[in-house]
Amino acid sequence: MLKGIDPILTPELLMHLSAMGHGEWVAVVDANFTADFLSHGKPVVRLPGLSLERVCQAVLSVIPLATDVPQPAAFMQVSGSAAGHRTPAQQAVVNLVVGEGFQAAQVEAVERFAFYEKVKAASLIVQTGEGTAFGNALLCKGVILL
Repeated sequence: MLKGIDPILTPELLMHLSAMGHGEWVAVVDANFTADFLSHGKPVVRLPGLSLERVCQAVLSVIPLATDVPQPAAFMQVSGSAAGHRTPAQQAVVNLVVGEGFQAAQVEAVERFAFYEKVKAASLIVQTGEGTAFGNALLCKGVILL
């Protein structure tokens, strides 16, 4: 255990988050996501039993979001849904990003297959226990100023 560190952040997850540079993406995905298939050798850290919101909250407690990209966060758009539609899990991610000082418009809704392509370029996949369909997000790590 470390003082002041969210207890759901495992040593393995902390190691991978720490090793990421600014501009790299972490995918936080639901329990049904094809993480191993899309990992292409990148690390997959599993946090079963935890929601998308809870894991994103913990990740954002140790990394800043990038300020040099227009949309430093994204979620997988529900197939066939109207523009602006968000599931409660997706809205929770938007709320977390807004809580970090960003605008809701800076969280991009990404079509399912385009989301898969973005995950292929991510540095890390964190698989949660989220049971909601389309309960997937991407977060871009920003610069940590000392």
